[in-house]
Amino acid sequence: MDKYNVDEIVETKAEKEEIQDQDDILVKQLCEGMDTYRKKRFSTFLSSLMAGLEIGFSFLLVAIVYSLFTGQIDDKFIPYIAAFVYPLGFILVVMGKSVLFTEQTSLLSLPVISGKKTIGDLISLWGIVILGNLVGGYIIGLFIVWMGPALGVISLEGIESLAFHVSHFSTMTILGSSVLAGWLMALLSWIITSTESASGKIVIIYMITFIIATAGLHHSIVGSIEVFAGLLTSSKISLMDYLTFQSTALVGNSVGGVFFVAILKYGAFLANNKEN
Repeated sequence: MDKYNVDEIVETKAEKEEIQDQDDILVKQLCEGMDTYRKKRFSTFLSSLMAGLEIGFSFLLVAIVYSLFTGQIDDKFIPYIAAFVYPLGFILVVMGKSVLFTEQTSLLSLPVISGKKTIGDLISLWGIVILGNLVGGYIIGLFIVWMGPALGVISLEGIESLAFHVSHFSTMTILGSSVLAGWLMALLSWIITSTESASGKIVIIYMITFIIATAGLHHSIVGSIEVFAGLLTSSKISLMDYLTFQSTALVGNSVGGVFFVAILKYGAFLANNKEN
C-alpha cells in the first residue's frame, strides 16, 4: 500500500467543507476512523454500550411481530413482516452516533490498511466495541424478556420462534450470510458519509437494513440479542447454539466489512491516484 499518497491527500483534503467524490469520501472515513482511535477507550466503550442498548429496539419490535403472528399465519411469512420494523433500531444507533461494530468494521480498518495504525491497535479497539455492544445487548435483552411478557406485547413463544429462526442454519450458511450483512453495513457507513441531509441518511439506513432483514442475513449484534433471549426462555436454544452463532456471525461481519469495502475501496483509491 502507498502510505505516502494517503498521507499527502489526507493532509490536503481533510479540512475541506464539501465532500465531492469517492476519494474525498475515503479521506473523510479515514479521518473519522482516526478520531475514534484518538478517543479515550472508556468513552468508546460507553458509546458502544449505548449502541448495544439502542439496537435492542429492533429486537423489541421484531419480537412483537413474531409474538403477534406466530400461530396466526404461516411462519414463513413472519420474517418478511418483521423486516419492515427491523431497521428502526439501526436508525436510532446511527443517527445518534453510537458506536456499532458492524458499522465500524471498515471505518476502523482503513487506518490500518493505510499504515497509520497497527493490526494490534485494530484488534484492541474492535474488542472494546464488541464488548460494549454485546454487554448492552445482554442488558436490553434481559429487560425486554422480562418486560415484554409483563406488558403483554411479547410472548415466550414469539421469542423462541425468532431465536430458532435466526440460529437454526448451518455454521457455513451463517458465515456466508454474515459476510453479506457485514458488507452491507460497511456500505451503509460509506454512503452515509456522502449524504448531508438527515432525511437522506434515514432513508439509506432503512433501505440497507431492510435488505438485511428481508434476505434473512445475520447481524452479529442484533442476532446476539435475539439468540440470547431464546437462550434465556427456550430449551430449543443451548449455550453452544449461542456461542457458535455469535462467533460465526462476528467473523463473517468482520470479513464482509473489511474485505469488500475497506480493502477494495482503498485499492480503487490508490489505483485512481497512481493514474493521476
